[in-house]
Amino acid sequence: MNHQVTITIGGLPIAVHCSSREFLTMLEARYGNFLAESHIGSVRPEGVALQLDIQLIESAPSDDGRGADDDLQVSFERGHWLMQRGDFLARWDPVSGRGLVRQAPYPYAIDSVMRIIHSLVLAESGGGFLLHSASAIRNARAFLFSGVSGAGKTTIARLAPPDATLLTDEISYVRRLDEGYQAFGTPFAGELGIPGEDIAAPIGALYFLRQGPRNRIAVVDPARAVAMTLRNVLFFADDAALVEKLFAAVCDFVARVPLFELTFRPQAEVWDLII
Repeated sequence: MNHQVTITIGGLPIAVHCSSREFLTMLEARYGNFLAESHIGSVRPEGVALQLDIQLIESAPSDDGRGADDDLQVSFERGHWLMQRGDFLARWDPVSGRGLVRQAPYPYAIDSVMRIIHSLVLAESGGGFLLHSASAIRNARAFLFSGVSGAGKTTIARLAPPDATLLTDEISYVRRLDEGYQAFGTPFAGELGIPGEDIAAPIGALYFLRQGPRNRIAVVDPARAVAMTLRNVLFFADDAALVEKLFAAVCDFVARVPLFELTFRPQAEVWDLII
């Protein structure tokens, strides 16, 4: 018997089918905040549903999928996206929305497949991207904190005041809606190990993080802001047409959203500067 759970991130529902009820129970626990259908419009055309069929396979003990995606390969062949890493092999048809994933029986592989599919759908729509950043909502606006590993994304999320709602400490979901850019919560947790909330808010600002001896904010000029944003966008496919759309989306984002460089000490008062 085939069992199903539907995981909705950024307004995009993906139905996951598997014969193993135990595996889907594990996914339900991992994606609990994101199992309900979102009320926010999908980035996919109306009536086009996404579905992944999971076939569980044995995995070598070293292939735990939790390391860097150094050996990840994503290519487009004969109308399908092919995704391959040591712990999974996936094929996805972007027209029908159907895909097949052969993976080891743990959630790290499906995490990666879902991130890839979301990044492809967002790039194709030209209206968003996944960003390596922490993000939180405060006073009805979302604030993003981006940077390389060690820049302080988890630290700034941990220092957030009680009235801030965490969207993620690892991967932010950025989409352009009619009223502008919004940030959505994601279940992709970093060092905090806490999934974000399944809510969204208009983006107030993006901060590029640096740790230093004192708290300071500096405006980033547009050309540098585009380069810094692109450096932190998650995109896995070597596809010229999608890269062009992604570049245009980032340029539009930079033109519409305030971007700053935030140098900070790892103390809670840094949030007094976040406006």
